[in-house]
Amino acid sequence: MRVGLFGGSFNPAHDGHVHVAETAMSRLDLDRVVWLVSPQNPLKNTSQTAPLAERMASARSVAAGPSMIVSDVETRIGTAWTVDTLRVLKARHPGVRFVWLMGSDNLETFHRWRGWTDIMRMMPVAVIARPGSMLESRSAPAARRFAGARVSSNEARMLPMMQAPAWTYLTAPLNLTSSTALRAAAARKPR
Repeated sequence: MRVGLFGGSFNPAHDGHVHVAETAMSRLDLDRVVWLVSPQNPLKNTSQTAPLAERMASARSVAAGPSMIVSDVETRIGTAWTVDTLRVLKARHPGVRFVWLMGSDNLETFHRWRGWTDIMRMMPVAVIARPGSMLESRSAPAARRFAGARVSSNEARMLPMMQAPAWTYLTAPLNLTSSTALRAAAARKPR
């Protein structure tokens, strides 16, 4: 089985997230995409993060179809860092070919994640282009550090079967929606 792991706060989830998941599913020939709803992103302000139940419901409302699975596994297994979550999932499911999925906006700051080089060496990574980060992300520290492990988008279908480190950068028609903009718009609405 070929499974994409798509982590995030999903605060709230939106069609830009769907775009990333669906692009990865079709271009990487994945069987499933598991949306890993983070209990709390260590790099984000807790006061701006909605409760987990609300974010889970938000993700479920947009992640349609049987191949999109919304999970709170990080809460259930008690991990706070992506690298630890991925270690547990790989150990529990040794026959699954996992691929870490992220938008290009996350690639820009990936080098600030705990264990980011371990993640790159643990499983293949697919980066999906997001507006406002396409140029900067391609020259991000992680992209430079693992430049020799980059796979062309023409070979992306084979990424789940590759030995890490291996990563690709996928472009597709862009979706401009962002969680930050949605939260700002909600804050401006009269109550």
